[in-house]
Amino acid sequence: MSASAPLDPVTTIRSKQYLSALVLAAILGAPISAIAYGFLALVAKIQELVFTDLPHDLLAGGTPAWWPVPWLMLSGLLTGLTIRHLPGNCGHSPAFGFQAGGGAPVDRDLPGVALAALTTLSLGAVLGPEAPLIAIGAGLGALTVHQLRKDAPPMAATIMASAGSFAAISTLFGSPVLAAFLIMEVAGIGGATLSLVALPGLLASGIGALVFVGLDSWTGLGSFSLSLTTVPPAVDPTLATMAYALAVGAIGALLGWVIRRIGLSLRPVVHLNRVLVTAGLGLLVGLTAMAYQLISGNSFSQVLFSGQDSLPVLVEHAADYSVGVLLLLLVCKTLAYAVSLSAFRGGPVFPSMFIGAALGIALSGLPGMSLAPAIAMGIGAMCTSMLRLPLTSTLLATLLLGTDGISVTPQVVVAVVVAFVLTNVLPAPGPTGPEEPAPAKAR
Repeated sequence: MSASAPLDPVTTIRSKQYLSALVLAAILGAPISAIAYGFLALVAKIQELVFTDLPHDLLAGGTPAWWPVPWLMLSGLLTGLTIRHLPGNCGHSPAFGFQAGGGAPVDRDLPGVALAALTTLSLGAVLGPEAPLIAIGAGLGALTVHQLRKDAPPMAATIMASAGSFAAISTLFGSPVLAAFLIMEVAGIGGATLSLVALPGLLASGIGALVFVGLDSWTGLGSFSLSLTTVPPAVDPTLATMAYALAVGAIGALLGWVIRRIGLSLRPVVHLNRVLVTAGLGLLVGLTAMAYQLISGNSFSQVLFSGQDSLPVLVEHAADYSVGVLLLLLVCKTLAYAVSLSAFRGGPVFPSMFIGAALGIALSGLPGMSLAPAIAMGIGAMCTSMLRLPLTSTLLATLLLGTDGISVTPQVVVAVVVAFVLTNVLPAPGPTGPEEPAPAKAR
């Protein structure tokens, strides 16, 4: 089929090549999911060793507030060295959000993507694992195609790269469908191509979900799936909560603009000396976490990491936080997130969700406001502002609350729409610095 010929999905689906792609996607789903599970387990084990076991074994009287400072400096040093010296760019800069262009990383770039993400995530920087896992899954999928057939058509590589991405984050957001929806909205795929790419991806994602569940049962290391242990009681929409949705959407857009402004403004400084500046920014993240523990008395871990593990605890104990402590947490997490965006490697989703939830909890005490819609609106608004993916952001906010999420959907939609419009109306947040080389396309 020529590049200019219209794509006929029925004919393509009936072809032997497409059926072979479905089989290959199912086969690839298992090993790619196992690799993703192993990566997440390794990150969790290093975090536990560095931030729980070591201070418990070496120090008396609990973990001191200064403990994360040297580790964040080490994180910056190792991440900077990895980006500077390994092939490729170790993935896209998270300051730009998710990037659909550039294709899957080539095989020689995959070690850098994995290592930079490992040094970022395991030592406390405020980013999530979803972006590097998507890149690793896409790279492995495309690599498999080209190993099997050197002259494979671009569509075959695209389908397998997408399937690999689906499998790598199959249960990270609590639902294979939600993970798949995120990838499809990021890629901007529509029309006939959407169906052709989605089917192998969903198949790989379903296989991947089974692998994640099986490995959790076998190893006991955890499912690494986002879920709330305690869900706030559902409430019906009211005029008050609908009005608050307008304000929450505006606050989320402005807060997201500030975060991106800080992250993008620091990038020119990072390019002056990648290793030294990244280590210095790691120091700043560590000092911010230390200040939070000293002032609030709560653990610095609430400021560090992606927020995936801290979010359920924050929601479960929402009533235990004063408004002052929540505002302090917002300021510290926002600063640490913005700084991490500028130089480290990871994804922007989970920190956005955590900040949005903290914002919602802080606003939940207002007259006429309830906890469930406040949390959902905050998550939806912040994710929209940082990701610029309104449909995915709506699903992230509502599906997280389970069956109770249905009742808050109207408020979430309003907050998401307001945040999306304002995010696109506000001026560009800041300078981006010198252009980094885009990851090479898989060959």
